[in-house]
Amino acid sequence: MSFSNRVASIAALSLAVTALIGLGTPGFAQDLGRVINAQSQPSVPQPVMNPAVVTTVTNTPSLPAAKTDDEQDDDSVAYGTLAAAVAAQAIPDTIDEELQCMAGAIYFEAKGEPLSGQLAVAEVILNRSKSGRFPKTVCSVVKQPGQFSFVRGGRVPTIAQNKQYRTALAVARVALADAWDSPASGAMYFHARGAAASWHREQVAAIGNHVFFR
Repeated sequence: MSFSNRVASIAALSLAVTALIGLGTPGFAQDLGRVINAQSQPSVPQPVMNPAVVTTVTNTPSLPAAKTDDEQDDDSVAYGTLAAAVAAQAIPDTIDEELQCMAGAIYFEAKGEPLSGQLAVAEVILNRSKSGRFPKTVCSVVKQPGQFSFVRGGRVPTIAQNKQYRTALAVARVALADAWDSPASGAMYFHARGAAASWHREQVAAIGNHVFFR
């Protein structure tokens, strides 16, 4: 027998012996079966668990709704002209004393003047009532002795309900509501053009037939 044949015979004998030993060893066959079965089982893909996504909800405070045009404040009403402001005035059924005194002064002192001139006369009366140097109410300013020549015995004469008086009432309402700025702002005195005044005061406006001073 050649050397190579001997080697082959020895290797075959060794494998046979190993197999016999394995079969005679307790648990070896079972373990070998498990390994074989485990390798033959099809692999089942395991589900992939996505990490939980936490959504944070932030409560944002709601802003107040913007006001519509119908909800705007009443004092936001504006007039394009003094004439429009005067025309918008409704004459009340009952005329209170302050309105009556103011309208009477406008009527007797400036009924033939432009609307701005009538409003300027009302401005003088209002400024006096707020000055601290004259009486504090419209009627007391108008009825103060020696101030307005139309006042008789501390009373405003009765006035016919004509168009000029209705205009005077409307101008008085504009003035009392401060619905239009007078061009004679700050005026405290006035007199007719051409009249000689006994004072030296700052002139603030000349409207129609009157000159106004502070």
